Amino acid sequence: MGDKDLLLTEDSIESATVKKNVGKRTQIPKIPWYMAGGFVLFWASLFLAVVVPLFYRLPQGNTFEDASKGVFIAERAQENLYDFAKIGIKLVGSDGNENKTVQFLLKELALIQANVREDYFDMEIDHQIAYGSYERNSALYQYQAVQNIVVKVTPKGSTSQNYLLVNSHFDSKPTSPSVGDAGHMIVTMLEVIRIITTSTDKFDHTIIFLFNGSEENSLQGSHGFISSHKWAPFCKVVINLDAAGSGCRELLFQTGPNNSWLLKYYKKYAEHPFATTMAEEIFQTGIVPSDTDFDIFSDFGNLVGYDIGLVCNGFVYHTKYDRYDVIPRGSIQNTGDNLLGLVRSLANAPELADTTETGKAIFFDVLGLFFVSYSADDGKTLNYAVAGIAIFLVYVSLLRIADVSNVTSAQVLSWFVLILVLQVVAFVLGLALPIVVAYMFDKNGLSLTYFSTPALSLGLYVCPSLVGLALPSVIYLKLQKNEKLTYAHQLQMALHGHAVVLSILGIAINYYGLRTTYIITWTLVFYVLTVGLNLVTTLQDRGFSWTGIVKVIQVCPFLYNSYLFYTFIVVLTPMMGRFGQTTNPDLIISALAALGTILSMGFLILLINVSRRSGLILLALLSVTAATISIASSTDIGYPYRAKTNVERVYYLHVRRTFYEYDGTVSKDESGYLFNFQDRRGSAPLVEANVDLTGMVSMASDCAKYMMCGVPYPDSRYVKSRLNGTWLAREIPIEPATDKPLELLNKTVLEDGLTVRLEFKINFTDHSTLYIQPFEDVTISSWTLLDSYLSSTPPYYLFFTYGVDGSPVNLTLEIKKSNGDFNVPLAQIGIGRQFMHTKGDLTAQKFAETFPETAVLIEWPADYHRYIF
Repeated sequence: MGDKDLLLTEDSIESATVKKNVGKRTQIPKIPWYMAGGFVLFWASLFLAVVVPLFYRLPQGNTFEDASKGVFIAERAQENLYDFAKIGIKLVGSDGNENKTVQFLLKELALIQANVREDYFDMEIDHQIAYGSYERNSALYQYQAVQNIVVKVTPKGSTSQNYLLVNSHFDSKPTSPSVGDAGHMIVTMLEVIRIITTSTDKFDHTIIFLFNGSEENSLQGSHGFISSHKWAPFCKVVINLDAAGSGCRELLFQTGPNNSWLLKYYKKYAEHPFATTMAEEIFQTGIVPSDTDFDIFSDFGNLVGYDIGLVCNGFVYHTKYDRYDVIPRGSIQNTGDNLLGLVRSLANAPELADTTETGKAIFFDVLGLFFVSYSADDGKTLNYAVAGIAIFLVYVSLLRIADVSNVTSAQVLSWFVLILVLQVVAFVLGLALPIVVAYMFDKNGLSLTYFSTPALSLGLYVCPSLVGLALPSVIYLKLQKNEKLTYAHQLQMALHGHAVVLSILGIAINYYGLRTTYIITWTLVFYVLTVGLNLVTTLQDRGFSWTGIVKVIQVCPFLYNSYLFYTFIVVLTPMMGRFGQTTNPDLIISALAALGTILSMGFLILLINVSRRSGLILLALLSVTAATISIASSTDIGYPYRAKTNVERVYYLHVRRTFYEYDGTVSKDESGYLFNFQDRRGSAPLVEANVDLTGMVSMASDCAKYMMCGVPYPDSRYVKSRLNGTWLAREIPIEPATDKPLELLNKTVLEDGLTVRLEFKINFTDHSTLYIQPFEDVTISSWTLLDSYLSSTPPYYLFFTYGVDGSPVNLTLEIKKSNGDFNVPLAQIGIGRQFMHTKGDLTAQKFAETFPETAVLIEWPADYHRYIF
């Protein structure tokens, strides 16, 4: 060998002599296995060093010293939040909600009104007491005297009849002081009103601020406003503020509908963007166990706008731990900056005059640093174009490989088809292996192991996904005997195969109509850049030189995709604790972790094949998985619940149920605890903690025997999961209320002889339920409830709420019967009453004391009376 030959590198030999030495297969470069292991650790470190801090980043909270700058003052809002928190529980119908919170709001608003710049604004405060009813999700909701506080800020000289509406709610669920959901939003609105009304800003449109007092009761306060308030007909755009957690940033998770222009304002004026189309599409599937006022405004008022909510730390959501001390000042500042910017901009938006549909949009923030949005139509075109370009460039690259390797393009394409099949297998394994782990854990009663230790997801789901993605290529590249292609070219073809798999998937889901396709598209964009640069610079012909560009350019999709899927895991993990018993929540978390891994690391993990001992990397990943499985299944680290921070939600009612027959005799009178377990593990953790649940039985048999299972459901969530409800009888009767809930006032046969009119008086509590089921041979032809609901399929069920007016409800039913015989049973009526402001009796209190501190109890007395008329 001459001196000149000694100067050539291995890569240059490979590229310069490949055509002359086709029969001799180039050796795998001698990169130590630990270097490839360090490569994997580098990306893990990048995630921890960049993605996680940016996800939790909050602005510095402004103080009173900044008051002269016209900016949002988080310190002042935080003081208001402290006072709000001191009120405590704010159930509709309670003194805390109907008196203390209303007076708190009126007092703060009066202070603001006293300082309004009257040369710029008029400010009106209206105290609404709303009555109404509506049909939703197969149920009827009726409310009586629920309270809203409505503020109208009108710019001087404005003649616009198009109003901007800003809404949030101040009521709470049982046991919760509602500081995050949604006191955080209430005090943010107060501060925004202060800033605006003391400024010299000029606006075109009036702004309505709705402090609604009954959201947690099936969104009744918002319906009361939009259906009957004098200012409601002028509202055109809504900013709805809610929460499924406490602290951190607020997520824009719904917009529109079909008004893409709204994103233009969010992009320009939301100082701390946090949003994604994927959140909108997930929420609209109904998979998230929550609902918001946004849908009421959209369905009943044809409003468009934004649905924004706090999403971190959902573990405390709707529990007694939703407290003041879990919300940092920076979180309030984050919300305030965004809301103030949106309100100021939309109050001058000409689009309020015409909110006709302009189409859907694709939108997302990038690590909270900037915001991207474009129309769904443009997105669809972009998705197809990028997928097509990716496939085309892969084809060009394959032709180039054939040319420099002195083989036919048909040969290269045939080899690529095999590699493509392997990459399809890799994609399936990358998705399936974490799901298999999730399935096996659930099969053995170990679901939710990650609930209080999220890091377990890395070993349980991420590592198996990486193994699945890399395993087919590792086996193929180790065992194949193709001496006509260099190892580097075959590895490059493996990456091309992954790109084609993503392209085909992107085309398919784009055709299906999912805007979330953008994630695949932007992942492919960066690979397209990689392939294009390697082709132009001929680096793809120079051994492994092309991997450098892959590594550099993949930083962008890695950061975004890992950030996006980390967001969903953070948001959805707490929700898995209230997802019910019928679905394995681990399947959802494992699938999200797997998809995030595939999109973040799909190209990068294949590069471990530059090491001679890439199998050791897979072995290390499998070892991490095995160790995590052992820890999660056999130690307290894998136990889902922690006191105060990651609690098990235990909902149950202390029920006294009484069944009256047609002749007035009592056929059933029993007491017990009606459980509605919120997560997959059900009662098992309580039994393990020695809670005495002996004799607890499924409600399924009662559901088959009695109308609506013969128990008083407090909300639609109980109704949906009623077949999974359980009943624990108790010997000591629960003392019912002294008054009887139903009184028949009159029974009158009408002139046609085929119709009878029944008139009742019902004594409801502030949270009650009414069931009505006519017998088979009769029909209810008319009633004093909402007419449209009569066309529903029986049994009819009504959820009733009142705020400050607890007067009895009069109900009239007109029942038809073809033979005119009304001296026989005609219908069943069931009345369930919740006593949410009352503690259980001594027996119930002693029972509650037996629960572990890792369980948060949400319980109260209730009664149920079933009548036959």
